[in-house]
Amino acid sequence: MRFGIAGAGFSGAVVGRELAEAGHEVTVFDVREHVAGNCHTARDASTGVLVHQYGPHIFHTADERVWEYINRFGEMVPYNHRVRTTVGGRVFLLPINLLTINQVFDAAMSPAEAEAFISAQADQSIDVPKNFEEQALRFVGRTIYDKFFHGYTKKQWGMSPRELPASILSRLPVRFSYEDSYYSHPHQGMPRNGYTEIVEAILDHSRIEVRLGTAYGPTERSAFDHSIWTGPLDGWFDYDFGRLRYRTLDFEEIRAEGDYQGCSVMNYGDEDVPFTRISEHKHFAPWEHHRSTVCFREFSRLAADDDIPYYPIRLVDDKTMLAQYLDMARSERGVTFVGRLGTYRYLDMDVTIGEALGAADQIRASITADEFIPPFFVDPS
Repeated sequence: MRFGIAGAGFSGAVVGRELAEAGHEVTVFDVREHVAGNCHTARDASTGVLVHQYGPHIFHTADERVWEYINRFGEMVPYNHRVRTTVGGRVFLLPINLLTINQVFDAAMSPAEAEAFISAQADQSIDVPKNFEEQALRFVGRTIYDKFFHGYTKKQWGMSPRELPASILSRLPVRFSYEDSYYSHPHQGMPRNGYTEIVEAILDHSRIEVRLGTAYGPTERSAFDHSIWTGPLDGWFDYDFGRLRYRTLDFEEIRAEGDYQGCSVMNYGDEDVPFTRISEHKHFAPWEHHRSTVCFREFSRLAADDDIPYYPIRLVDDKTMLAQYLDMARSERGVTFVGRLGTYRYLDMDVTIGEALGAADQIRASITADEFIPPFFVDPS
């Protein structure tokens, strides 16, 4: 069969590679002039630093199939991500751990003492949290919420935490030990030569043609037996019910000699600081050494029509509109919706790859069936 794939990020590349290896002809389109989507990496010309062009991407997973898959196409170097936050003129560790708690309360509590103390700080009067703020107060209390969650969340989402659903904070990252690794997955790493090289390797197959700087959509689908859509779900339907909302990011470049902040990511939790964090990209490759450095301040705002979508907002109105598009997707024939934009969810890279592998598995299985009916593969949750 001939497959047309919209998007040369991980979703489109992985599905395309799996189908090509199964003997099908694949053409991958991307409106950008590079592959790897928002994971695109490139060397900064003046410093030689490998820059994550659309913001930091840290690879971490507990999925063995995904870990084996990405290592097949590039060298993953062990990398333990650690984040700091500046609040009220002081620096603290994230996620909140035993040192953070002792710093905030000027104490030297043991793990058991800290756990009991935070439990006492928690607002026990909140039985069923109705929003983000109540969820945080129920778990850690007012002091830690005000210091680490309120300001940062308001900047990131552009609204009061009281307007955000409690589900956003379904798992509160608080540790009663001095462990300061940001992630706890067994496999954590960075590609030695960047994500773009890995995606290029995935797409390097005799049955795959890549067309960059070229759009693909419903008007081009007639040239193929089936389409894989990794673009915005609402975009496939020409925004018939309106546009699903996203937050986007603006980046302000910082260049300096030496080391600018001493870590890869420094969050800024104070509401009166307009940016959410600063990323210093040479720290994402600690095995490299660079005399100069390049950093980026990140500013979050509501995405306009022409902006790059980063974070789906998924509030009540968005979910109502999403349900309408899901109904259309379920009835659509000849197209499979995959990926972060295609399912209107925020997905980590490992989940993106895992779902792309799963979609390819189902498509291949449907080809061998009596009737070719592939999954639309949209998760309505």
